[in-house]
Amino acid sequence: MAQTQTVLAIDVGGTKMLAALVRGTEIVDTLRMPTPGEGDPAQWLAALFGAIASWRGAYGSVGAAVTGIVDNGHWSALNRKTLDIPDAFALTETIERLAGVPVLAANDAHAAAWGEYAFGAGNREDMVFLTISTGIGGGIVLNGRLLGGLAGHFGQSRSAEWPGDTLEDHVSGHWIAGQAAPHQSGATARDVFAAARDGHDWAKRTIETSAGRTALLCRNIQLALDPRRIVIGGSIGLAEGYLAAVERALEPVPSRLRPSLHAAALGENAGVIGIADLAERQQNLRENQR
Repeated sequence: MAQTQTVLAIDVGGTKMLAALVRGTEIVDTLRMPTPGEGDPAQWLAALFGAIASWRGAYGSVGAAVTGIVDNGHWSALNRKTLDIPDAFALTETIERLAGVPVLAANDAHAAAWGEYAFGAGNREDMVFLTISTGIGGGIVLNGRLLGGLAGHFGQSRSAEWPGDTLEDHVSGHWIAGQAAPHQSGATARDVFAAARDGHDWAKRTIETSAGRTALLCRNIQLALDPRRIVIGGSIGLAEGYLAAVERALEPVPSRLRPSLHAAALGENAGVIGIADLAERQQNLRENQR
């Protein structure tokens, strides 16, 4: 069996960039920076690698998990309200120039799905992962295989009720914060959860509405894929009271149709642990083929 190697894992989301040195499930070191949200992603990545220059030589491969879609190492946005990037940005090529080692790139929710499947709440069973955060992402693992491409991008689902929007535009952290505007100027999603804990009805209604829509999504996922479990993570999904609100919305559903929901076990580390494991597997495969 190949010895576990140290991998540099990078997670680029709508609001933050996380770099981590990962060995198996151990996070050896981390660094966080805000995601600029505009400009050239090559400059964002150069700034990130500048900040972790002292790590060079400590890792033998890089795994990059990013919001949006990754096709053959090229990165494109799915919802520009979450993160606006140029189409088909050469992600792996850019990182390989900065890191000098092999790079594997994948969607961040796909990476987190694999992390939870292999090391967390997925329990190595057929599962769907939902991350509810700035936007909504997802990943599917069936028969031990992580589905790639567009699979699991549930936040991009559309409805006749919102013809110009996606589901995540009416569920995610951006939406929750937007609902606060008439009640609390400049509030974040975190502020809305705090207001709900303080008993403000508008905040409670906002969270219940988001959770109800997530519950409906979970029902549809169960009917489409019948996974053994649905794992929910992300800053909204793991916020105090959110998963319980989703469960309440599912109480009327007959038991055979009701999904089995589980809180993500790896927290914000699911993506970096998952992408590190995927990158290490790819590197081991390359070495075995030599």
